[in-house]
Amino acid sequence: MARSSQQKSARGARPPLALPRLAGAEAEDFVATAITELVKSKIPFLVAGTFAVSAYTGISRLTKDLDIFCKAGDYTRILNHFQSLGYTAEIEDERWLGKVYKGKLFFDVIFSSSNGTMFVSDAWFEHALTVKINASSVPIVAPTELVWSKSFIQLRERYDGADVAHMILKTHDQIDWRRLLNYMDAHWEVLLVHVLNFRWIYPSERDRVPPWLIDELLRRLASQRELPLPQTKICRGRMYSRADYEVDVTEWGFADVGGDVEMRTGSKE
Repeated sequence: MARSSQQKSARGARPPLALPRLAGAEAEDFVATAITELVKSKIPFLVAGTFAVSAYTGISRLTKDLDIFCKAGDYTRILNHFQSLGYTAEIEDERWLGKVYKGKLFFDVIFSSSNGTMFVSDAWFEHALTVKINASSVPIVAPTELVWSKSFIQLRERYDGADVAHMILKTHDQIDWRRLLNYMDAHWEVLLVHVLNFRWIYPSERDRVPPWLIDELLRRLASQRELPLPQTKICRGRMYSRADYEVDVTEWGFADVGGDVEMRTGSKE
C-alpha cells in the first residue's frame, strides 16, 4: 500500500508518515477498495487500530485487518452497504462488533468496546484528524480517543499497553488529558496504571504526562485508601478478559461485572 500523506487537522497536528504493513498485495487491494467504498457510501466512519497508531507514531508493523469505528446507529448501515456490494457481513457480537468479509480477508466494524465502557460518539468525529490513504482522505481517531480505546485491551494473547505508551510518547501534546480523564472517570485506576507504566518505561520522559493529572489520580488513590473495603465481591478483571478471569466467577466466589453479586463474608445483607 502506498505511504500516506497527511493533511493538517484543525488543531494543526501532523501525524508522522506511516502506515502498517499488510500481508501481501491481495490484502492491500482489499483495504484500499474497502476504504474507497466507505468514503463513497457517505456513512460517517473513523479509521482506528493499527492504522491510526502507525499514523501517529511512525511505527509500521504487520497487521492482518482494518478497524473501522462508527456510531452505533451507523453500524448496521455499513454492514448493509457492503453486503449490497457482494461482501459477506457477519455480526460477531451485537454488543460492539461486526465484520465485513471478502473471502478470507475482512475488516472490523466497531461501535463500542467489548466491555461496554466506551461508545463511539459525535465527540470522536469532532476531534478526528484527516489522513490520506492511497487516493482517499479519511478521518482517523484522535489521540485522546485512541488511547481510551486501547486502555482496556489486556488479554493473555493481546496487550495494547505498548500502543498506549507509544501514543503518550509521540502525541502527549495532542492528547486532551482532561477529556481522557472524563472518559475514564469511573475507571481512573486503569488510567493511573497506564500513566505509571509510561513513567517506568520512559523515566526521562515523565514530564510528558501533566503533573496535575498525576496529582489528581494519586489524590483519588489516597482518598480511596481511607475508606473501608467494598462489600460486594466483584472481579473487574472480566472487563479486560472474560476468559482469563473466568475462574474468579466460576470457582472463587467473585461476581461478574454484571449480574448477581455476592457479599463479603461478615457483611450486612
